[in-house]
Amino acid sequence: MVALPGRIGSLMIRRISTKWVLSVLAVGVVPFLGFAWFVNVQMGDRAWNVVHYYLLSIAADLAEKVDGEVRERQSDIRELASEWMVEVAIQEGADGPSADALRRTLENKVHENAKFDLILIADEFGRYVASNELDHRGAVFSPEQRRMLRNEDYRTHTWFQEALRGERVLIDQHVSSLVPPRDPSIVRAPENYHIGFAMPIFRDPTDDLVGIPALPSEERIQGVVYGVVNWGYFQYDVLELHRDYFKGLTQKDIYGSAYAWLWKSDCDTILGHQKYELYGSKVSEEPIALPQLTAAARAADSGLYPEYVFDGTKKNAAFHHCASLDQGGFGWVVGIGIDNDDIYGTVEELRRILLQATFIVLGAVILWTLYIARRTTRPIIELERHTRMIAAGDLDTRIEVTSHDELGELANSFNIMAAQLRESREVMVKAEKEAAWREMARQVAHEIKNPLTPISLSANLLLRARKEGSSEFDKILERTIAMIQRQVANMRDIAADFSAFAGVRHATLEPVCLETLLREVLEFNEAWASELGIELRESGGGGTVNADPRELERVLINLVSNAFEAMPDGGLLEASVNTQDGKVILEIRDTGTGLSDDVRERLFEPYFTTRSHGTGLGLAICKRVIDEFGGQIELLGVEGGEGTRVRIELPAFLSEEPKA
Repeated sequence: MVALPGRIGSLMIRRISTKWVLSVLAVGVVPFLGFAWFVNVQMGDRAWNVVHYYLLSIAADLAEKVDGEVRERQSDIRELASEWMVEVAIQEGADGPSADALRRTLENKVHENAKFDLILIADEFGRYVASNELDHRGAVFSPEQRRMLRNEDYRTHTWFQEALRGERVLIDQHVSSLVPPRDPSIVRAPENYHIGFAMPIFRDPTDDLVGIPALPSEERIQGVVYGVVNWGYFQYDVLELHRDYFKGLTQKDIYGSAYAWLWKSDCDTILGHQKYELYGSKVSEEPIALPQLTAAARAADSGLYPEYVFDGTKKNAAFHHCASLDQGGFGWVVGIGIDNDDIYGTVEELRRILLQATFIVLGAVILWTLYIARRTTRPIIELERHTRMIAAGDLDTRIEVTSHDELGELANSFNIMAAQLRESREVMVKAEKEAAWREMARQVAHEIKNPLTPISLSANLLLRARKEGSSEFDKILERTIAMIQRQVANMRDIAADFSAFAGVRHATLEPVCLETLLREVLEFNEAWASELGIELRESGGGGTVNADPRELERVLINLVSNAFEAMPDGGLLEASVNTQDGKVILEIRDTGTGLSDDVRERLFEPYFTTRSHGTGLGLAICKRVIDEFGGQIELLGVEGGEGTRVRIELPAFLSEEPKA
C-alpha cells in the first residue's frame, strides 16, 4: 500500500495526455522563465543604474541647495552689518531714535523670508542695541523675552567674542537660549532647533557724521549682528521636499520611501532626519549602529553608501559633502536613501503583469490541450480497455468506430484482429482438444499394453500346456490366474490415475486432523518400510485442515511411496506437522538419492517421471489436490545434496472439532 501513490504517479506520467500537457507547459514556461530572468537581471540592473545616477544627482543637488541657503542667510546678515543705520543706532544706543527704526527694519527682514527667528544688534561692549520684537508670523515677543534680550550681556557668548575679533561666525545646530521653543510639547521638534550667523560691524573710515577720526582695522569693529535661523526650514522646506526630484523618473509615489538627512561635519551626528527622535544620535552607535555608513562618508566627498538594513528594510543611499567652514559652509553631509523594494518597484510591477498574463495564457492553453488530449486519448483508452478484455478471453468485444482518421482506422484494425483471434482460437481449441485426446489415448494405450503382454503370453502358455496334457497344468493355471489378477489390479490403478487427473471425482471437504491421517499412512506402510530397512520418525502434532480425507490420504500415500522408492537400500524418513500463522505445515524428508533443480521443477508436470514404470501423474495429481484445498506444495533440496524434502502448506481449520 505504501508504493501505491508512487505507482499511480508513474502511470499518470506515462499517459499521452499528461505528456501533452507537460510539453505545452515546457513550451510556455521555458520562454517565460527566460523572459523573467531578463526582467530580473537586465531590467533590474538598468533600474538600479538609473536610481544610482539619480541618488548621486539628488544628493549633490541637495548639498548645493543647503549651501545656497547657508550663503543666503550669511548674505542677509552681511547686508545688515553694512547698513549705515546700524552704525548710527550703535552710536545712539538702544534708546535712540535710530534704534527704533532699525527694529522695524529687522522685523521686516524676519517677516519677508520667514526663516529668522531673531536678528540682534549688539555694540562692541556686548550691550543690546536693537532686535526684532515680532516673529515671522507677526506675533509680539513676550515682555519676559524682550526684557531678557535687552538685559543680556552678550560678551559671555562665544559667537560674540569671535565676531568681535573680526571673524565671520557660523553656529551649528543648537537650541538657542535667546529664542523660546516654538513647540514646547515636543522636545526634539525641528522648530525648536536653530543655527546662527554672526558678523562684525565695522566703522566706515570715511564717515565723519559723528566726528570720529579713522582707526586701525583692529579698532574699527563697533558691534556684532547676530541672526538665529529656525531649523524647521531646513527640515521641512529642504530635506522633506526631495521627493519632487523623483518626478519624471517613474510613476507617481512609487518612490514614496525615499528620504533625506543631514549629518554634522563629523560624518556621524544626525542633524536632520524624517524621524525627529534621531536628532543628535550617532550613526555608528546604537540604536542605529551603522558604522559602515560613517566610514564611507569620511572616505570620500560623495558617493554611494554600502547597502544597509535600517528598521528591518534593505536600503541604498548616496551622500554628498556640503561646503566646509573654509568655504563658507558648515561642512555638513547630505544623504538620500531609498528602499530596495522601491528601486525594483517598476520591475516588480512588470513581473506581476507578466505573471498574470502568463497564467491566463497558460491556463487557456492547458484547458485547450486537455480538451484535445481527452478527445484524442479517449479512443486510445477504449482500445486499451478492449485489449485487456481480449487478454482476459473475451474475443467477442468490439470497439465502436466514431471517426475516419488514423484512430478510426486503428479501431477498425483492432476489430478485424479480434475477429481473427476468435477464429484462430476456435481452430486452436479444436486442435488442442484433438491433440489432448490423442495424447491421452496414446498414454492409455501405452500403459494398458504393458500388462496385456504378459497376460497374452501366460494365456498362450496355459493353452499349450492344456493341449499337451502337461502334468504342470494346474501349477501353470494358478500362476497364470495370479499373474492376470495382478495385471488387472495394475490396470485398475492406471485407470484410477487417469480418472483422478481428469477430475472425474468431486471432493467432499470436511475437517481432517492431518497428524492423525499422517500416522495412519505411516502405520499402513510400516511393513514395507521394515522390509526396505527404512526408519520412520514423526514429530509435531495437531493441525486440522478442511479437506477431502480420501484425496488427502491419497496424496500422503503417494508422497510416502515416492520417498520409499527413492531409498531402495534403506534410509530415514522424517515427517512433521506444525501450525504457524494460521497455516498447517507438513514436511516429509527422505535420505534418498535426491533430485536436481531441473527435475524438481518438472516433477509436477503431467506424464513426467524419473522412474521406468508408472504414469507420471502421481505428483501432478498431488499438486492439483493441494491446490483445490487452497494450499501449496513444493519440492525442496536438502543441505549436502542427499535426499528430498516435500513441504505442504494448508489453511488451518479452527471453526469446529475434526471428525475422527
